[in-house]
Amino acid sequence: MAEPTPSPSLSSSAPTVKSDGEIEEMLDRMLTRLALCDDSKLQPLLSKLLPVTISSLSSHSSAVRNKVLEILSHVNKRVKHQLQIGLPLSELWNIYSDANTAPMVRNFCIVYIEMAFDRAPTEEKGNLAPTLLVNISKLPQQHQEIILRIVTKVIGDCHSSRTDDETVANYRTVTDPRDRELFVEFCLHTILYQPSSQSRECPPGLSISQTNGVTGKQSLDRDVLLMRKLGILNVTEGMELAPELSQINQLKLMAPVILNAILKSLDSYSNLESDATARDTKTFAFQAIGLLAQRMPQLFRDKIDMAVRLFGALKVEPQSFRFIIQEATISLSTAYKEQSEVRYCAVRWATYLFDLQHCPSRFICMLGAADSSLDIRDMALEGLFLLKDDGLSMNGKSDLQYPKLGVMLDYILGQQPKLLDSTEMRGQRLLFPSKTYVVMIKFLLKCFQSEFEQSKSIEGLPVFQSAVENMCLLLEHAMAFEGSVELHANASKALIVIGSCIPEMISSHYARKVSWIKQLLDHVDLDTRESAARLLGIASSNLPVDASSAIISELIASVSGTQKLRFENQHGALCAIGYITAECMSRTPSIPETLLQNTLKFLVDVVNSETASLASVAMQALGHIALRVPLPLLTNDSSSVDILTTLSEKLSKLLSGDDIKAIQKVVIAIGHMCMEETSISRLNLALGLIFSLCRSKVEDVLFAAGEALSFLWGGVPVTADVILKTNYSTLSMSSNFLMGDVNLSKSKYSTNGTNTSSEDYHCMVREAITRKLFDELLYSTRKEERCAGTVWLLSITMYCGHHPAIQKMLPEIQEAFSHLLGEHNELTQELASQGMSIVYELGDESMKKNLVNALLVEDTEVFQEGAIGEGLNGGKLSTYKELCNLANEMGQPDLIYKFMDLANHQASLNSKRGAAFGFSKIAKQAGDVLKPHLRLLIPRLVRYQYDPDKNVQDAMSHIWKSLVEDSKKTIDEHFDVIIDDLLIQFGSRLWRSREASCLALADIIQGRRFDQVGKHLKKLWPAAFRAMDDIKETVRNSGEKLCRAVTSLTIRLCDVSLTDISHASQAMDIVLPVLLGEGILSKVDTIRKASIAVVMKLAKGAGIALRPHLSDLVCCMLESLSSLEDQGLNYVELHAANVGIQTEKLENLRISIAKGSPMWETLDLSLNVVDTKSLDQLVPRLAQLVRSGVGLNTRVGVANFISLLVQKVGVDVKPYTSILLKLLFPVVKEEKSGAAKRAFASACAIVLKYAATSQAQKLIEDTAALHTGDRNAQITCAILLKSYSSMASDFLSGYHASIITVIFLSRFEDDKQVSGLFEELWEENTSSEWIALQLYLAEVVSLICESITSSSWSSKKKSGKAICKLSEVLGESLESHHHVLLQAVMKEIPGRLWEGKEVLLDAIGALSKSCHKAISSNDSAIPNAILSVVSSACTKKVKKYREAALSCLEQVVRAFGHPEFFNSTFSLLFEMCNSAIPNKSGKSTSGSDATKAELDDVQEISVPNDKVLECLISCIHVAHVNDILEQQENLLHLLITSLSSAFPWTVKISTFSVIRELCSRLHKGLADSKENSTHPKMASLVQKLYDSVSRKVVDCLNTVKIAQVHISASDCLLEIFKLYGDLPLVDLTLNIELKGELLHVHEIEKNGEAKALLKACIDILDNLKPH
Repeated sequence: MAEPTPSPSLSSSAPTVKSDGEIEEMLDRMLTRLALCDDSKLQPLLSKLLPVTISSLSSHSSAVRNKVLEILSHVNKRVKHQLQIGLPLSELWNIYSDANTAPMVRNFCIVYIEMAFDRAPTEEKGNLAPTLLVNISKLPQQHQEIILRIVTKVIGDCHSSRTDDETVANYRTVTDPRDRELFVEFCLHTILYQPSSQSRECPPGLSISQTNGVTGKQSLDRDVLLMRKLGILNVTEGMELAPELSQINQLKLMAPVILNAILKSLDSYSNLESDATARDTKTFAFQAIGLLAQRMPQLFRDKIDMAVRLFGALKVEPQSFRFIIQEATISLSTAYKEQSEVRYCAVRWATYLFDLQHCPSRFICMLGAADSSLDIRDMALEGLFLLKDDGLSMNGKSDLQYPKLGVMLDYILGQQPKLLDSTEMRGQRLLFPSKTYVVMIKFLLKCFQSEFEQSKSIEGLPVFQSAVENMCLLLEHAMAFEGSVELHANASKALIVIGSCIPEMISSHYARKVSWIKQLLDHVDLDTRESAARLLGIASSNLPVDASSAIISELIASVSGTQKLRFENQHGALCAIGYITAECMSRTPSIPETLLQNTLKFLVDVVNSETASLASVAMQALGHIALRVPLPLLTNDSSSVDILTTLSEKLSKLLSGDDIKAIQKVVIAIGHMCMEETSISRLNLALGLIFSLCRSKVEDVLFAAGEALSFLWGGVPVTADVILKTNYSTLSMSSNFLMGDVNLSKSKYSTNGTNTSSEDYHCMVREAITRKLFDELLYSTRKEERCAGTVWLLSITMYCGHHPAIQKMLPEIQEAFSHLLGEHNELTQELASQGMSIVYELGDESMKKNLVNALLVEDTEVFQEGAIGEGLNGGKLSTYKELCNLANEMGQPDLIYKFMDLANHQASLNSKRGAAFGFSKIAKQAGDVLKPHLRLLIPRLVRYQYDPDKNVQDAMSHIWKSLVEDSKKTIDEHFDVIIDDLLIQFGSRLWRSREASCLALADIIQGRRFDQVGKHLKKLWPAAFRAMDDIKETVRNSGEKLCRAVTSLTIRLCDVSLTDISHASQAMDIVLPVLLGEGILSKVDTIRKASIAVVMKLAKGAGIALRPHLSDLVCCMLESLSSLEDQGLNYVELHAANVGIQTEKLENLRISIAKGSPMWETLDLSLNVVDTKSLDQLVPRLAQLVRSGVGLNTRVGVANFISLLVQKVGVDVKPYTSILLKLLFPVVKEEKSGAAKRAFASACAIVLKYAATSQAQKLIEDTAALHTGDRNAQITCAILLKSYSSMASDFLSGYHASIITVIFLSRFEDDKQVSGLFEELWEENTSSEWIALQLYLAEVVSLICESITSSSWSSKKKSGKAICKLSEVLGESLESHHHVLLQAVMKEIPGRLWEGKEVLLDAIGALSKSCHKAISSNDSAIPNAILSVVSSACTKKVKKYREAALSCLEQVVRAFGHPEFFNSTFSLLFEMCNSAIPNKSGKSTSGSDATKAELDDVQEISVPNDKVLECLISCIHVAHVNDILEQQENLLHLLITSLSSAFPWTVKISTFSVIRELCSRLHKGLADSKENSTHPKMASLVQKLYDSVSRKVVDCLNTVKIAQVHISASDCLLEIFKLYGDLPLVDLTLNIELKGELLHVHEIEKNGEAKALLKACIDILDNLKPH
């Protein structure tokens, strides 16, 4: 800022500091001058008045500040629309820049400085603008923005075309770097600013606060903005600010604008390379994008459209541009490198843009698999086809074309050549995250398998062989120590997969790396240890027997040594011993017999001595050895013993233990041991051990036992090589053959060749198994035994189904399974169902026919209602029964097996145990049979998929998946049939059907177009409502889900932004009547709430499609505001008075809640689509609702809606204003609720804005006339006028003469609520009370006179109060109308008394006080007439009225000051005082009741002496001394009596005041009468005062202990003594007794002030001579 320069107004006033009262008086005079000043003379007045007024805000007086605000408010109204009236710019700036200026003064100064600049001459503001920038950095931020806007505005107005040297020099005076920086930054913001079509959108490069700083929250015209920018360029060029514009911060501001221009330039030129201009422009544009991406990466980070543009340009632009675009794309990648969205797009492009054989894109997916984002990882796995078995055909083979293994490996190695590096100690560093390695290995394995399936051999394929070798090296590299457990498990398993396909190559390769493999035997991961053991077994096939024997011996020694190894070491070694020994036993020559015996003994010892975990591993090793050769007897010196016999006791303990995994391994190992066994005793022992598990309740144990029995039965589709040289675990867990065709499995893995004798032994085993199953387990009384028998029979049937023995037993097996279908055990039932399907498929045609016949015969026996599960109608049923019903409905009972095939096939995919029972081919065949019946099946299958019973649901879902290839297409083709079936089932008597229909319908309608679902819309909503009101809770819950689905569908179909407008309108025509008629009016709470929510959402998106229904919608919502209100609020309202709750507060609460409801939000939304045509239907409906609507919320709602509607349509409402005003005005009058009354008044006021002049005049006159009515009418009047003034103030300005007078008069109503309302109105509509009354005085007086003559006492009363207020505010200014008012009041004084009539006396007093000069000058008889009237009033018997009369008398006497008033009133006052003398004690005397009543009456009509004495003071004040002397006896009597103990201390204080006033008059009289004959009389009176009255005063000091009395009495004594001392010395004598009493009183006085006054009295007495 500039140096402080004191303003002239301030400096001139500096020498004399005015008090707050003087300042207030000065400001009041200024306001008067301002009010009376014409607009033509206003500017000179403001130049002097405005600086002084604003400077006065530094005062701490609230009265001064209020007066300043009143003046400023008046100034604002006067100059607001008159820009030609200038303001004192320089003076205001001087005040603002003064260092001593108060903050509040500065805040007001800056506002008026901004106004002054808009009105200042161009030259003045051009010269002053640079001064404003000096020291601007030291100002508050808000002031900085205002000043900077002022300066830029001046620059635009004055310097847009040119700047002269003087201007440049002025701006160069801004030398402070901070000031220059602020100015330059604001100039840049202004240059960057561009007007936006959307009000909330900020221009590029500017924040919201920066935009508001430039605009001041007001939009800038484009031409004005252009002028400002040109002016800024001219000024800043002169200021030489160029170096500051090159900073990176400035680039941040300009970068969005630069980028926008670049993109426009790219879009504006053609793609023709021959166009030289276009070529150059595009070259520079792409280069600029690259540079911007390097310097401002954050500019591109939040959106990827630039990446899309550049990738697209790489594709379509000519070759000559591609290198430049490529460079720009590379630069752009730095901006995106941290953005997960960009990485997701990159992976998605790699997945979908390129085929599977494109190696770079697959490598990107491999990298993406380790991303931190789950979406990116999933997308990467999808790109590598690792999420699921995509692309599998029905024969289990993949249709996907994977890249060649060598090509994929070469690309990966090209990216990271060190991937083949590994060390024997596994210390190499991983080059990718472990997750990347995992998916890389899985994908490479698929590439390997694909290529191997095509070639079936590596003979003559050196390239493939080389690729396999490289892959092995990569897998070895992945086994580095720092890799994850998952990575090691996958890498080791991948080696086994390769080894199973090309064992010779793998065995020869890893025979050289035995020591490396042995390191992995102690790995922490179990799968890795087992894979390492398998790999060691494969490698041993290429080792000499001696080397293999040495490895076995080394492993045995490591486990059996004295040093205890970790479990992992022991487990790995035991696994390796089993695999190596089994491999060696398959060779010729095999390992030495001695080593074999030692190995078997070692394993037996481990089984017998170790824990269950290690024992099971040792048993697994024995089983692996037994797969190659039958286990020999153990030789111990000269005896031999069977291994199984030796272990039988330990095995029994293990099988009865708690270690589930150990039991599984042991029992499967027993099966492996018996696969080649011929010893009947050993087989029987094995069977006994397995059968001992028949009561196990663990499913996994039962399935393991079933697998072991399958090995004992014979014919399992696996070989020893499969078990030992692949990643095989168990039959039930190996999906490579079980999920395919059984026949194919058998051909792929031929069963072990067994000799005749072995087959004979196994026949005996099969007979034993059959007897155990059919004679004991399947029909046992124990459910766990039946379950075990079912599992084992199913396992044998599945794994050995093509064995001749099974084929012969199929009818018996089918009978057993059908019997077991009635089991309560879920597992038994499910497996029986699966078993029946398997039996059906295994049989020939005649067998199938027999099975169907048997099923039909058994159906009534096995599947009676209540057998299994919960039924449709609350009874019992099974999934199988549902399948039977479905098949019978089709008329083909044999389809039951097809249904079970389909259900069981899909179910097997979803469970561990079920994986053993998948039948791809069976399912395919079943599906082919059922396809001709699809049209009948589809609706039922859809519904059954949502059945509440999980079993039914799963079964039907599985059938659906097997029958239907494209679910969406199938449902689309049968959509209408499905919908019709589901809608019918809504009325079913079975709750399960109703619930399933709800859920199914909710699912299939999602995402449907109008042409698909439009015909069903009218039925969908009632169906949903019906379900939501169902008697069954689960059906109701499903109905709510359906309601949500139908809601989503309806909203989308009715949204004009999502659906074609014609379809949206049709949908709205269907849906809205249902929702309004059935939904919102429903008695069910959930249906009502859901309907309202839907209607609200429809209103949001329906747009113009809502217009035809506006009237229905609006009226329904308005009525719902009350009908749907919480009933608890009505209860509270009824009892509000009892609990102390104010009705108005409760009403406001109810309205507030209603305004927050969905109904009100819907009403708000409906306003957005109202147009002129809509009013034709809407206004009559609203009018009807105004008349008939009930409920607080509805009535307030309709009023508020009318207000909003009129505001929305504006002048279009004019044709309806007459109807609305005639309707609304009576409603406001009649409405009882205050909140509703205010709401209708607001509506009436808003309609008034658009009414015709005649209508408006009548309405305002009718409103003003209401002030004479009852309380409700007066409140109505106030509320209406308040609404008019706030909402139609412009319209109301022409009627102020009538309205202001009504408001003024009604301020004085007795009812506080009414007067409060009008008081608020008065304050809102008048800037100054004095000015307003001056302007409308004639009208006010006329209305008062009219009101005072009314027959209503309340009207008379408020008229009296109004006269008092007029006299108080206007004072002598009221003289021109005093005669009218006085005459009117005087007429009303005579006559009967009525409550409040004393106000008229107050009015006489007020008029006398303010207009006494005019009254006396006009007619000298009037004061006497007034005195006569008032004196007469003093004689009335009503106490309150007499008190008012005495107060009035005092005012009249003092106002007119006529000496003769003393004689006229003293006798009256003396008489009143005498009549009020109480008894001596001051209390009523005791006596009869009649006496007491009489005294009560006297007290009621008497007036306290203090009032009379106060009146007497006024009389003495104006009286002649002679008149006083004539009444001295009476006066002394009065004083002495009033000082007696009979009167209270308040009377005494009044008496002291009378004495002081008397002394004052006598003192003046003495001074004037020294040469007069009256002097002796006065001296006599003074002597009497001294002798008698002073004694009474001293008595008061002794008897009354009140400090105020002591002070007043002491002061009174001092006045008497002073007066006495003024007498001539000859007349003065000292009363010794009085002095003694006074000394005593002085001595005991405690009050300091009284004590001082008493001391002064004593001093006076000391000067008197004693007598």
